[in-house]
Amino acid sequence: MVTKAEILKVRSLHDRESRGRLGLFIAEGMKIVEEIIMSDFEVECVYITEKGLQTLDSKIRSNALIQVSQKEMERMSTLKSATPILAVIKIPKYNRYNTSNSELSIALDTVQDPGNLGTIIRLADWFGIGQVICSIDCVDCFSPKVIQATMGAILRVKVYYTDLVKCLSKAKSEGTNIYGTFLEGDNIYKKNLSQGGIIVMGNEGRGISKEVSALINNKLYIPPYPIDKGSNSESLNVAVATAVICSEFRRRI
Repeated sequence: MVTKAEILKVRSLHDRESRGRLGLFIAEGMKIVEEIIMSDFEVECVYITEKGLQTLDSKIRSNALIQVSQKEMERMSTLKSATPILAVIKIPKYNRYNTSNSELSIALDTVQDPGNLGTIIRLADWFGIGQVICSIDCVDCFSPKVIQATMGAILRVKVYYTDLVKCLSKAKSEGTNIYGTFLEGDNIYKKNLSQGGIIVMGNEGRGISKEVSALINNKLYIPPYPIDKGSNSESLNVAVATAVICSEFRRRI
């Protein structure tokens, strides 16, 4: 049986400050919770309704589960329609990120939309990119909406938060190729691209900041089609642009 204190604790994890203080995050939905339980992530507890128990994979039924009523699940959930299962997981701690040319990385400058961040993490997983480096003011990758949008990719892609200007300054001084998209950039389909380096993506409304732009040594442009007619759209969504860029980098391998 779940206590009122436990419900309040889970509800507190809807908030970024509480997640940081407690070192915990929540995930909802049968598929992602089953994946998390089977992963290396440390699960503190799993709340499940009677309906959830009926559909839970038999391979993980031995894990410690706390059965709750549908009403209790609705009180803990962040969703309009609560799923039959919710897990509380410890936020993983990773070693320092790698900013050399030995591998491809994505860096995000003040990305604010949870759906965009979650999709970018999912894209990183799809294209075999093992790390995403975020500026301190990016949306929290362990927020429930981001976790939902990653579709389990958060288990395989390491996400770091750091002073992005200092991070890129150091990488540039070490000879790392740093890429970003600009209207005045070189056509990505004609530009020579390295196998490794850092792809910088900017804020949904403002793009890449001036401080970060100054550190980018390879400016790219994703042309519309046909090029001579331009496009009626002002710009591409940051997650869509990330998909185009990552696909082109991987196509060159």
